[in-house]
Order: sequence, then structure tokens, then C-alpha cells
Amino acid sequence: MQKLQRFVLTKKNPIALISAILIIVAFTGKLAFKNVEIFTWSLIIASILGIAPIAIQAYQALRVKVVSIDVLVTIAVTGAFLISNYEEAAIVTFLFLFGAYLEQRTLNKTRSAIKELTEIAPQSALKQMENGEFEEVEVDEVDVGDILLVKTGAMIPVDGTVLTGEGHINEASITGESVPVSKKKDAQVYAGTILENGTIQIVADRVGEDTTFGKIIELVEEAQDSKSEAERFIDRFSKYYTPAVLVFAFFVWLFSRDIELAITILVLGCPGALVIGVPVSNVAGIGNGARHGVLLKGSEVIHDFSKVDAVIFDKTGTLTIGNPKVADTEFYTNDTEGVLAYLASVESESDHPLAKAVVEYIGDTEFYTVENTDVVKGGGIVAQVDGHRVVVGNVALMEQENIPLNEKVREDIARFEQKGNSLVLTAIDGELKVIMGIRDQIRPGVKEDLQKLKRLGVKNLIVLSGDNQGTVDLVANELGLTEAHGHMLPEDKAAYIADLQAKGQIVAFVGDGVNDSPSLALANIGIAMGSGTDVAIETSDVVLMNSDFSRLTHALGLTKATARNMRQNIVIAVGVVIILLSGLFFSDWVNMSIGMLAHEASILVVILNGMRLLGYKLR
Repeated sequence: MQKLQRFVLTKKNPIALISAILIIVAFTGKLAFKNVEIFTWSLIIASILGIAPIAIQAYQALRVKVVSIDVLVTIAVTGAFLISNYEEAAIVTFLFLFGAYLEQRTLNKTRSAIKELTEIAPQSALKQMENGEFEEVEVDEVDVGDILLVKTGAMIPVDGTVLTGEGHINEASITGESVPVSKKKDAQVYAGTILENGTIQIVADRVGEDTTFGKIIELVEEAQDSKSEAERFIDRFSKYYTPAVLVFAFFVWLFSRDIELAITILVLGCPGALVIGVPVSNVAGIGNGARHGVLLKGSEVIHDFSKVDAVIFDKTGTLTIGNPKVADTEFYTNDTEGVLAYLASVESESDHPLAKAVVEYIGDTEFYTVENTDVVKGGGIVAQVDGHRVVVGNVALMEQENIPLNEKVREDIARFEQKGNSLVLTAIDGELKVIMGIRDQIRPGVKEDLQKLKRLGVKNLIVLSGDNQGTVDLVANELGLTEAHGHMLPEDKAAYIADLQAKGQIVAFVGDGVNDSPSLALANIGIAMGSGTDVAIETSDVVLMNSDFSRLTHALGLTKATARNMRQNIVIAVGVVIILLSGLFFSDWVNMSIGMLAHEASILVVILNGMRLLGYKLR
């Protein structure tokens, strides 16, 4: 019996096609040839064929104590058949099956983000064998620690580290960014990305489902299968609504003795569009995010994020790039090349972040031998370079070394400090030659993106940072933020978020996913600026895969569009039922066939409305 049920359910689409042909034959026989027998028997066969899969689904639902839409349609069609209304019985079953076909077809399209991801997952790898040769193996045969060869045009099979070689990799599948990224020795590479040129050898760090690519697929699948508060409400509503329609139809028959009216109520009361409308919006919204390097971890995230009142930002690595760079320079000599060569020679001896920023800024230059190096704790370095005494450090060191700082120099120092710079001064043979101001640069385009967040309805934009208050205020003023708080430890940030939430605000926190994990977890919406890192993916609700700040505005706009789309679908679904029932009781234009046609049309409308989200772009 179960085999027969499975067989019938797998043939729903062919049954719908046969039903359509039989209905066409019936009306052709009646209208063209005036043959009532062809008309009647074609419709009887179409009704019996069409009701079979619907009745099986109704039976399976009733076994688990669920009164589904299939139960309503089965009772309605059976009743129509018993009162010899074969025309409506056949048309209703065909429309129901055809609607299910369209629904499945369009739903599959909304899940295209998952399909695209799984289709481009790496299948094979060139693995180094014991004899040193590289052989092609299935990607499942690669273990952590294996050495793999990747050639031009090939897909990186696992997450790993470059051992030898260099090349440019397209990381669009991970970050959503199509511009190739240069990779050299010790660089991290990710499964599912493509080596556009060059040849590299990598050591496998993570394989299979543990790779970033594998986790992204798993994450998006789970998100698309999750249910929002609205969906859970509709599930509960349907659970009671469907039996209520059944009871209502029974009482209508009891008092009116009009079986056709009661049967028509069963058809008109089907909540199909209501049940499908919200999930299709969620699935399409999450799919759009995945394509644009934004991972939305579930339907509940969409609901909360769309209503966010305040967005709190960590400063370093979020609003700023995270790497201190030379931002301002002032020279007091004409021999700039010579001074920079001496400075680079001294700073190349240090691993201090400011020293690294100076060396990076100077770039290619002549390097001299550095002798008699004296590191002054909290001050800088004094050394002999090419027969000259070179002093590199802060203002205190210059004063300690009796380097004269005239009024012009003092004004420059004050000007640099007002911009939030850390200062590196360089003196040669007792004379100041250059001042460099080093600071963490604000991300390009952040100011414009913050304005977009305001236009999207975010009331408060707040920065919390461990840096000193002066530096944080400078960043806040430049970016037009609502509030700025410095000297904040991770526990202080978490307490601040809790205080806002206690005041009734819905709070999103944007951080790097590493040292801000308490705040990411506590906020209503935790948003990680992470290039696919484990911590970012695990801790947050939203992941901006390539740390591109502009994706934040896309994410917020997308969640608002998705929430709006859900509400539209609910209005469409409920509106159709109200119009049909009103038409049934207060006019004579509504019957079973028209009711089912309107229902299937409404299902298609809400699906197509939801699918619009696949092409969403922030204006």
C-alpha cells in the first residue's frame, strides 16, 4: 500500500498533465461534437485521477493529527463528485495539482543560492603522494596536513596555507568580491575559490565540511530552513484555521441544506497563499544575501534586524582599517631621500607597529648598517647610522636628547595631535628633520554608508572603543556619529548594550568577531566584519564575508525589504480569502472553480512577489 502511495505521489505532475488533456477532451466533445458521454466520462476520469495524490496527502496529514489544505480539497472534491458536479471536481483537482507544480518550481528558483554554492563546491584535488608525485584524487580523500598542487584556472579544494608559489585568486564564492586577491607564501586560501593565474602548493588546514566554504553552505541551508516568529504564528494559525473552515462549512450545510455552498466554502477557505507567502520571502531574502557576501543566519535575524533602533560599532577594524599608517608628514630639510633612508634603516630593526608603518610608508630605499642601537623604553631609538647620530621617537625623547623644537615645530606637533596621530620624530646629528603622524585610517566610503544607515531609519549610530576618548571623538566627529565612548573594555561594551536594551531599543553591534564576541552575542543582532573567519561565523547573526562595510547597508536594506515583502504576501493571501467569501455570500459570481483558480493565482502571486527579493539592490 505504501509503495502505491509513493508511486502516485511521485507522478503528481504527469497526473496533472493527463487531467488537463481529459478536461480539454471533455469540453471539445461537448462544444464541438455535442457528445455528453465524452464530456461526462472524461471529467469523471480526470476527477478520480486528480484526487488520488491529494487524498493520499490528506490521509498522511490526518495520521499525524493535522487537518491540512489537502483535507479540505479532498472533502470538497468528493462532495462535488457525489452530487455529480464532475466539471468543478475535475477543474479543482487540476488547478490544485498545477498550483503545487508551479509552487515547487518557483520555490526551487528561490533556493538557487544554495544550488549555485553546492554546484561549485570542489570535487577533486592534486595531492602529493609518498613518492613525491602529485596525483588527482577525490576531495574527500584529502586529510589535514596533506600537500596539494593548484594550477592556473583550478579551484582551491580545501582551506589551507600557501607553501610555495604565488598567484591571484578570485574569492567571490567566499567574500562576494570579484577582484582577484594576490597570494604568496604563508597566505591563507579558501576552498571554493579559483586560482586565476600562477601555480601554488598549499598545505591543507581544514577539509570537507570544516572548510569556510562548507560552513557557508551549511549556514545558508540552516538559515533558509529556519522559521521566523511570523512563520510560527502562521503555522499555529493554520493548525486551528483549517479545522475551523471545516466546522463552518458543516454548520452552513446544517442550516442551509445547500451541500454545494458548503463544499464551495471548503475550497474558498484554503489558506495556501498564507502558508507559503512568508517562507518564500525569507528564502529569497537569505538567498540574495548569500550572493552578495552577506550571511543572514535565519529568519528571526531578518525580523529583528529590520526593526533595529541603534547600531553600535567597534572602532578598530570596523570603522577603521585596523592597520596604523603614516597619515601626515612635515619635513625640515631639503634632503628628504637621505633622511628617509636613515629613518627606514633604524625602524627596520624594530617590530613596533609604528615602526612597521614607517617602513611601509617609505618603501624601497637605500638601507645602511645600524650600530650602537639604544632602545629607550617608552621613548624610541637612538643609533649610529653611516657615521651620524640618529634619534627616532616621541617628543619626550627629543627633549631628553636636547633636540631643539622651535615654535613652528611645536605648532606642527599640536596640529598632528589634534588629528589623533601618534608622532614619530626623527633628528639627525642634533637637528630635527621630519615629523610623521601615524593613525589608523577610516575605511573608505564609511561616512557615506553611515548616512545610508540613517536614511534607512537607524536613529543612533554609536562607537565604543578601547582607545582614548580624544581619538574616538575625532573619529565620531569626522563620521557624524551620534555618540562616542572611549576607554571601553569588552565587559564595558556589553554593559552599555544591556543598558540600551533595558530602555527598549533593538541593538545591532558591529565588530571583528574576535575580541568583541561578548557584545556580538549580547546584542539583538551581532554583525561580524570577518573574511570568513571561524569566530565571526560562529558568534554573530550576520557575517559580512569580505569585511566590506558597504555590505552592512545592503544587509539592512535587504532585511527591511524582506520584512515588507512578508507583510505584502500576508495581505494578499488574507485579502483573497475575504474577497472570495464575500463574493460567495453577497453575489453570485463565485463558485468552486473560480475559488480554486483565485487561490492558485494568489499562491503564484505571493511566490513571484517573494522572488523579487532575489534581484534586490540598495538604491
